[in-house]
Amino acid sequence: MILSFLKDIFVFDSHFPLLFTQFYFWAFFAFVFAGFSLLKNKILLRNTFLAFVSLFFYYKTSGLFVLILLFTTAFNFYQAKGIDNAVSDKLKKKKLIIGLSVNLLALFYFKYAYFITGLFNDIFGFHLQVYDIFARIGNMLAGNEHFDVGNILLPVGISFYTFQNISYIVDVFRKKVKPVESIFNFAFYVSFFPQLVAGPIVRANEFIPQIYKRYFISRRQFGIAIFWILNGLMKKIILSDYIAVNFVDRVFENPGMFSGFENLVALFGYSLQVYADFSGYTDIAIGVAMLMGFYLPKNFDSPYKATNPGNFWKRWHISLSKWLQDYLYIPLGGNRNATFGTYACLISIALIAIILAGNMWVTLMIAFIGLAVVYKIRFYPENLRKTQTNFNMMNTMLLGGLWHGASWNFMIWGGLNGLGILVYKFWKDINVYRRTSILAALTFLFVLLALLFQSPIFTIGMVWIAGIFAGTFIRLLYHFFGGKYAFKHIEMYWAVAQTFVFISFTRLFFRAGSNLNPVEANQTAWNTAKSMVAQIGGNWNTSQIDTMIYEYRYVFSMIIIGLIIHWLPDKWKRRYRLTFAQLPFVPMALVVVICIFIIYQFITADLQAFIYFQF
Repeated sequence: MILSFLKDIFVFDSHFPLLFTQFYFWAFFAFVFAGFSLLKNKILLRNTFLAFVSLFFYYKTSGLFVLILLFTTAFNFYQAKGIDNAVSDKLKKKKLIIGLSVNLLALFYFKYAYFITGLFNDIFGFHLQVYDIFARIGNMLAGNEHFDVGNILLPVGISFYTFQNISYIVDVFRKKVKPVESIFNFAFYVSFFPQLVAGPIVRANEFIPQIYKRYFISRRQFGIAIFWILNGLMKKIILSDYIAVNFVDRVFENPGMFSGFENLVALFGYSLQVYADFSGYTDIAIGVAMLMGFYLPKNFDSPYKATNPGNFWKRWHISLSKWLQDYLYIPLGGNRNATFGTYACLISIALIAIILAGNMWVTLMIAFIGLAVVYKIRFYPENLRKTQTNFNMMNTMLLGGLWHGASWNFMIWGGLNGLGILVYKFWKDINVYRRTSILAALTFLFVLLALLFQSPIFTIGMVWIAGIFAGTFIRLLYHFFGGKYAFKHIEMYWAVAQTFVFISFTRLFFRAGSNLNPVEANQTAWNTAKSMVAQIGGNWNTSQIDTMIYEYRYVFSMIIIGLIIHWLPDKWKRRYRLTFAQLPFVPMALVVVICIFIIYQFITADLQAFIYFQF
């Protein structure tokens, strides 16, 4: 019995990874916090202890992939020292390029091997297969065929800790941070377990100074930390998992079996699910780190309050957005100019899309866009800088989409978000009269297309554009008849609603390819997306909607409650957060017990892994 117990503790089981939603994690954290309390102001010992328990946490989450984490930690520690000690700028740059190459090659091998192999096969007509060299080495050492060499598994959180390592060596190169002297301190920075496997992405210049500070947490900070942990658990288990298990996952698994209304609600429900899941993880991570005196960056700022797609990406996964801005968008030229990398990325993506699509319409569309861009640059040189900025932004969104997953559906998702930002930038610069004229023309076009081709996508477009046109036309009439009072709140609500609808529809491509084997991701995601569009844009049996609402009344109620809470004013949320944090210990403990009891009622038999573990 004792051996079985020890085996459960120390041996990795892929079916039971260590999750924030498990009792075992909180037993693990209790042990960690007890050890931390003894060492809290012996800084090197404390950081070494946290580094080792973080590596153990990653082992219990990913098994032998902990060896990859150890390798990248050691490599980047010594590479940063080499960059700092280089005797010339040329040597510094050379060492930086080597460091970036090793980090990106490791990421590309594990995350993009299937994508790159499939792309190569499609373009050149080959039939190459992926080969796991690490599995081969493992089999050689074990003396048997224990590991599958034909299947490359993705290490949990590799994107997150790779980006942290890249930020570290780049910040050392830019002299924003000095190299960490002790490898144990550095290992603690890279592997800190609350945010290791799903972020937020911690920047070196933000976190490394904290690892040298003595422990301190105020009474209010303690209360805030407990609040974030409870808030995250409630988001994950009560909102995300409940909505997913009881409705959203069922619809996405077989959209054709559900009505257009159910598919549409599932799409909006998934927007709430993915937010509650990811921000729930972040809340727990922030709370756990804060209890130990460390502060992780804010990763979400009520993203569904965004009034346009650009504003959404300033509120969603903020640590990734800022990372892409500083380490991709700005190096490409940012809002200053376009570089060779700008055009290389755009041309490469366009050519690959043409080759893989093998479709005349795709080719014509890309050619038309290319000609329109050349025309604008040639005849409107005064707008060249703005055009180049848009190129850099579009590249960032496309590559940001690819960061989320090694399949085309994620690039489509990123491209649609980029397109939404570009359209808004154009839209905000024109007056209400031109807006109404453009929307009237688009509405007429989509009505014509829907009638001629009877295609669900044109039906969806017709309804959406007509809705936007109606709102814009009402605003035009108001201005035309001399209205002077600005309905700022109504306009803001309308903009929030339109942005939420747009973001939810782009998520069709995001969700359709999630949790899939890379070999089948593209085709399955595309079929799922087509099926959902067909259902949503098809004929609705409106007489059955009342029945559907009643059958799914608990799930739909949860979706509505979740969105209402999300859209509450920030000052209200801040008020009840501080009220909880300032409670005396006994009432606070009582609230905690009540919350845990409620959470327990929603726990499913099979705990759901956090969505962003796969990225």
